[in-house]
Parts: sequence; structure tokens; C-alpha cells
Amino acid sequence: MTQRGDATMHPFPTGRRALLAGLATLPGAAATAQERYPSRAVTVIVPFAPGGSTDFMARLLAQHLSPLLGGNFVVENRAGAGGTVGHGAVARARPDGYTLGVSPTGTFALAPFLMERLPYDSERGFAPLSLLAGNAMFVCVRADSGMATVADLVAAAKAQPGRLSYASAGPGTISMLAPELFLDMAGIEMLHVAYRSGGLQTQALLGRETQMAFIDTVTAIPHIQSGDLRALAVTSAARSPQMPNVPTLAESGLAGYRATNDFGFFAPAGTPPAIVRTLSEGAPTVLAMPEVKARLDAASIDIHAGTAEAFPAFIAEEARRWGDLIRRRNIRME
Repeated sequence: MTQRGDATMHPFPTGRRALLAGLATLPGAAATAQERYPSRAVTVIVPFAPGGSTDFMARLLAQHLSPLLGGNFVVENRAGAGGTVGHGAVARARPDGYTLGVSPTGTFALAPFLMERLPYDSERGFAPLSLLAGNAMFVCVRADSGMATVADLVAAAKAQPGRLSYASAGPGTISMLAPELFLDMAGIEMLHVAYRSGGLQTQALLGRETQMAFIDTVTAIPHIQSGDLRALAVTSAARSPQMPNVPTLAESGLAGYRATNDFGFFAPAGTPPAIVRTLSEGAPTVLAMPEVKARLDAASIDIHAGTAEAFPAFIAEEARRWGDLIRRRNIRME
């Protein structure tokens, strides 16, 4: 549950052969065929229930890492507490490369601002592997809501102060913080209703449990195309190539508005450097594959792959930008 109170608080394309050759030359690399990584199944933890863009991203990555690295990468969903349950499971796992995680911005960069206690050390608990990709959200209402523009939504909220509600994929997720930024800039208030995934968030809107939701492009586009939902705006700085007729929030009266959900690839701290290198080079290799890029383009997801060394700077910038909003609106999770 979310409460407001006092605030506390690049790609490296390479083939499988090159990756394995590089692994063999690094200090600590396996000396025998029996120790080759990966020699058994690798679990990739998604900190949300099935459905939604994080799950989509993790499954796409795992599907193509398996043949690339010659192992079996299997996705496991562990939902709870805005993604911190699953993210914490990665931090506590044995640092041997056989438990990894794919987490969104709200979990890896923002949870420390939202929770007084985390089940892991957010600064020293992980070995960041790569920034993967990011996608925008559509500001969605039901098609029969009578609202056709962002101005209509703002007017409805002002006419019924605090009575309209929005759904999110969980406390602390970007699908909660992006609407909070919208409310802050528009000068309106709506009730927040949290669910356990982007899929459940969307079902809540379709089922009339809430009046609005910021839904990631992966989940939203099929429902917009079917005519069940209407997109009033998109949260990115530019319009979505898949839905060019939908204006941005910045074009809809909120100058400067921008919010995207970015996905990071993580291992537990202490994972051997050879394995970190294999994974941090393997992920961009997957994202550069034409069939992967085509699927990401179709879902309006932008590739942001880069080095493990550059990833912490990205996390710090996201924390700074969203931390200001969290402090200003006194948002916290319990």
C-alpha cells in the first residue's frame, strides 16, 4: 500500500564463439570443460507476476541467451513489494552466475527512496550486467469512458477531487510514479490502487475497478488496437512509431514531461568477473539480433544496451530525477 508521509531518507555485438573464447582468457575462468559456464540451468528472476513489459523483456532475453551461451536460461516470477521481493532474491543468491535478475527502473533505482527497509543492500548487493532497453507508457482510459484527451481527464479529476482512481503495477513501480508526476504537473489528485503486475493493472482498468492507468506499450497496444482501451497520450519525449496519432503528454499541455520504464540485467555481488563479462556482452549481442530487434520495435521498446561499467551512472541519474518527485510529494511504501 502506498502512503504519503514524511520523506525518509554501446552495444558489444559478438558471437557465441567469441564470448566463450573471451571467457577462457580471463582470470578465474573455468579451466575444464566441466566448469564451463553455463553448465546447468540459469534462473532469471522477474520481480513481478507474469504479464507486463518486464516479464516480456526477461523471457525474450532468456530465450536467446540459451542458444547463444549454450545453456538453459529459465524465467521465474517472484512478485511482491513493488519488485523488491524478487530483486532481493537475486541479491541473496549464490554468486555463481546461476541466479540472475531483470528488473525495471522502479525496483533497481527508486525503491531505496520509497522504503525505509529493503531486504537487500541496494548499493553493494548486485553486480550490474547491462542496461537492456526501455519503453514508454500510454495514458489509458476505457474506450467508453467519454474521455478523448488529456484535457478531458484533467477536467474530470478537477470536477471530482480525489474520487477518480488510477491503477498501477505495484507501489514504487514506474507505473505508479509516472502518474504521480502527471498529477503533480497537472495540479490534480487521484486515488492510487496498486496491483501485482502490469497485466493485473490492465485487467483492473478493463474491469472498471479504476478510471485510468499508465500502461506499458507491450501490454497496452493490443487492447488499444482492439478498441477496449483509448490512449490519451504517451509518456515518452517523442510519439510512439506504432501509434503516431497519439500525442505525447508534453504536447498535451505538460511541457517537459517524460517518463520511461527501463530494464536492467543483474547478478548477485561477487559473481566472478569472467561470468559478468560473458553475460554483460551476451545481453547486447541478443538485443542486436534482427529477430529480437523486430519484436522490440513491434512493442515500441527502445534498445539501450551498454556496458556493465556504465550502468551504475544511469541508475544514479534515474535516482536523482525521480527522487526529487518522491521527496516533493512525500511518497513512501510500507
